[in-house]
Amino acid sequence: MASNYSVSLERIIKEFSFEILHMPKETSDLFVTTPEVNRPGLLLAGRDDYFDPARVQLLGLSELEFLKTLSPEQQIAGLKRLTERSPSAILITRNLACPDALAEFVKIYGVPLLRTEESTSGCMAALINFLGTELADRITRHGVLVEVYGEGVLIVGDSGVGKSETAIELIKRGHRLIADDAVEIRRVSAKTLVGSAPDNIRHFIELRGIGVINARRIFGMGAVKLTEKINMVIQLEPWDSNKVYDRMGLDNEYISIMGVKVPVTVVPVKPGRNLAVIIEVAAMNNRQKKMGYNAARELLHQLGMNEDEETAEAELEIWQNY
Repeated sequence: MASNYSVSLERIIKEFSFEILHMPKETSDLFVTTPEVNRPGLLLAGRDDYFDPARVQLLGLSELEFLKTLSPEQQIAGLKRLTERSPSAILITRNLACPDALAEFVKIYGVPLLRTEESTSGCMAALINFLGTELADRITRHGVLVEVYGEGVLIVGDSGVGKSETAIELIKRGHRLIADDAVEIRRVSAKTLVGSAPDNIRHFIELRGIGVINARRIFGMGAVKLTEKINMVIQLEPWDSNKVYDRMGLDNEYISIMGVKVPVTVVPVKPGRNLAVIIEVAAMNNRQKKMGYNAARELLHQLGMNEDEETAEAELEIWQNY
């Protein structure tokens, strides 16, 4: 599946320390556009149905040993069939020797040829994960992303509601900043979102009355992080005395971001509320819910009350008044 984004071979080679056996041009001018990779055993055997040349092609022990079972003419035909389709790159794993015919054909057809000492399966998994993140669909949302007790918390709300100030308090309490003001969100799988900061504003925070500060410079390297999964969303909004806020927390509310459901908690803001502490508790509570524990359900069970949310809230109101 082609992506709207691309990653240069230069970055891939640097990330995985691949050995360059042949490079037709500068690595910064060559790009990979799909997160999928391929082992071209069928193509070497003569079947080229559904072959995608945009994928990085991995040659491991199975493929190279299979070639040895073929006649010299069949080996040449198979390797020619692979290289003449101009794949984005060919990667030999396990530091295996490169067949002489392959070394010649990559020069003729201008195909990058790389090698690694890693096993084929391990290299495939790491490469798919890396490309899946780099080439993932993405959007940019206004907000703040912080890591709180290992949970990625996306704080959103209207401008001036206190998102950046809350982030500073969380950093002072030992948590880590990923992004302030603009959060780049990538959909790396059907169930996972990863957030990061745009390169040009990474580690910077804007505080009204103070100006722009660099969180890494002021609080140290331990106060920042490059990326984090988004595990929950905190919606900050001014306190509305006419609005009924959730008091039970029996069931999670969700927000859809790029088709992925993420738990969302609305936190009303008014003077005297310690938002940093509230977000810490919300993050720990979210983790407990993921592990199967719901404090509201346990309370209702101990009180012998109905677990239906509307009924439970009415019964709790009577119990509290009593």
